[in-house]
Amino acid sequence: MTNLLIMKFGGTSVGSAERMRVAAELTAREAGRRPVAIVVSAMSKITDLLLDTMRHAEGGDRAGMEVNLAALRSRHADACRQLLPEKRHAAVLAGMHEILGEFERIVNGMAMLNERPPRSVDEAVAVGERLSALLLAEHLSVSGTPAAAVNAATVVVTDAMFGNASPLMEPTRARAAAVVAPLMEKGILPVVTGFNGATADGRPTTLGRGGSDFSASILAAALDAAELWIWTDVDGIMSADPRLVPDAQVLEEVTYAEAAELAYAGAKVLHPRTLAPLVEKRIPVWSKNSFAPEKPGTKIVPALGDAEAVGTRAVTSTSKVALLSLEPASAEVNGVQVMARALEALARANVEVLVFSSSSYRQNFCFLVREEELEKSVQALESALALELAHGYVHPIHVNRDVGLLAAVGEGMQGKPGLAARIFTAISRVHVNIIAIAQGSSELTIAVVVRRGGLEKAVQAVHAECGLGLRPPVPVFRFPMERRPE
Repeated sequence: MTNLLIMKFGGTSVGSAERMRVAAELTAREAGRRPVAIVVSAMSKITDLLLDTMRHAEGGDRAGMEVNLAALRSRHADACRQLLPEKRHAAVLAGMHEILGEFERIVNGMAMLNERPPRSVDEAVAVGERLSALLLAEHLSVSGTPAAAVNAATVVVTDAMFGNASPLMEPTRARAAAVVAPLMEKGILPVVTGFNGATADGRPTTLGRGGSDFSASILAAALDAAELWIWTDVDGIMSADPRLVPDAQVLEEVTYAEAAELAYAGAKVLHPRTLAPLVEKRIPVWSKNSFAPEKPGTKIVPALGDAEAVGTRAVTSTSKVALLSLEPASAEVNGVQVMARALEALARANVEVLVFSSSSYRQNFCFLVREEELEKSVQALESALALELAHGYVHPIHVNRDVGLLAAVGEGMQGKPGLAARIFTAISRVHVNIIAIAQGSSELTIAVVVRRGGLEKAVQAVHAECGLGLRPPVPVFRFPMERRPE
C-alpha cells in the first residue's frame, strides 16, 4: 500500500465529543487523498481514573470504586449522545457497557484479592483506548467515512513484560497484514487502540510510558507507512517550555536523536522508544496541534542539513526528579563493582536513569531518576546492596529531592569549542549552583542537575545564551585574559 499515512490522536485531541469531531474531520480530509489508519489514546484523564479505580479496589474501597465506575460510564455515555445520532445510541451504549463490564469484572477481582496483578492491570487500563476507538470509529462511519475499531491486542505482539512491554516486530508485521491491511483494502478506515498489545499467546500487555505514540510508530513501521502524524495540543517541538521561556520558538525540524534526547530529559515530545521502530525505515514524523491544525508543526527526520545543525537547538527541563547518591565507606571497597550492581538493580526494576555521574578517587557516584520511580529505585538498591549497607561497607543511600534537570540538546553541539563553558557560565551568572553534570560521548546533550528553586532561571539563562529565542542572544562573556590590547 503506497503513501500510507498513520495519524495518532492524543488524549486531549479526543478528550470530548467536540474534540472527537475535529479528529474525525482531520482524518476524513486526509482519507480523501490517500490511505489512512489512525491510533487513538483514551479520553484525557480517563487512564488516571482507571488506575485510581484499581487502587480503590486493591484497598477494598468498594464505595470509591463505584464512584469512579459511575464517572466512567457517565463521561463516555455523554460523549456518545453528543457525538452520534440518536438511532446509533442504543447499539454503541451497549458496546461501551460490554467493555466497561470487563473492567468492572477485573476490579472486582482485585478487590477480592486486595492486590493488583500486573497482567490484570494491563488488561484493565486499556479500556480507555478501547472506548475512544469505538466512539471515534462510529462517528467516522455515520459521517461518511467507513471505519472500524481495532483492539491493538489483536495486532501488536509483545514480550511478557507487563506494564512496559516491547514489541516483537516480525509477528506484529504479520498480524498487521492480516488484521489492519484487509480493512483498508475494503475501504474501511482502521481506528486502532494505542498503548496496548498482547503476547503471542494472547495475554494483554501495555507499552509503558509514551505507549500510545509508541503504538502508532509500531503500526507505521509494520505497515511501511510513508508518514506518521502525532496530533497533540501544542504547536510542535519547541526550543524550550513556553511556560518558562516566553520567547521559545517552534522548531521546524529536529532529528530522531534530538527528539529522543529532549523527551528523555523531560520535554513533552515523543518518548525515545517511540522513534525506535521508525529509524530503520527512515519514516518521517510530524508533531502537530489538533487545536490549531493550520500550523505546520515540527517534522522529525533522520538527519538535518549542515546549515541547520548549528550548536544547541533546544533546552528542556524537569523538576519531577530525585538524585540518589552512593559512596563506599573506604577505598578498600571496589567502587566499580558497587556501581555495576547498583545499575543492574535499577535495570531489573525497569528504572530510567536520566543522569549518571561519578568521581575518580573516592568512587562515589550519583544518578538521577524520575520522581515516580524513586520509591522502587531505593528499594531495588537497598535489596541489591543489603549486605554492604548492613555492615557499613557503603554509606547509607542519600536521596535529594530538591533538584531539577536541565538539558541542552543539539546535533550541532559536537566538537563545538567553548559551548559547555558558555552554558555553565550562563547558569552561574544567574547565581544557580550546579550539582552534577553529564555529557555523553555523542556530545548531543549536556545535562545539568541544579537546585529545584533555580531551575527556571537556569533554563531561561541557557536559552538566551544559546540565542534560541525571539530576542537577540546574550553577548558572550569574555574573561579578562581574552581581551585584546588597546
